[in-house]
Amino acid sequence: MVNDLNIQFQEAYKKASDYEEKLPPDVMLKLYAYYKQAVKGDKFTFNENNNLRNAFKFNAWVQLKGMSEDEAKKEYINLVNSIIK
Repeated sequence: MVNDLNIQFQEAYKKASDYEEKLPPDVMLKLYAYYKQAVKGDKFTFNENNNLRNAFKFNAWVQLKGMSEDEAKKEYINLVNSIIK
């Protein structure tokens, strides 16, 4: 089951990457947060550039604190499948 989830996650990532320029910023932010949580879990790191965009991305990720990596993968897959047919 986990291997199947990983395959679905990678497929969703590729699909989202192909549509990256066509997705609205709020969707991209959600995808970023789910991806980071799925890959790194609660091991938060912040790009210290004084960049408002990085602050928004970090904040979106931190809001998922405590979500399991598998749950984040499922949410990522669901989001991608709901917006990209």
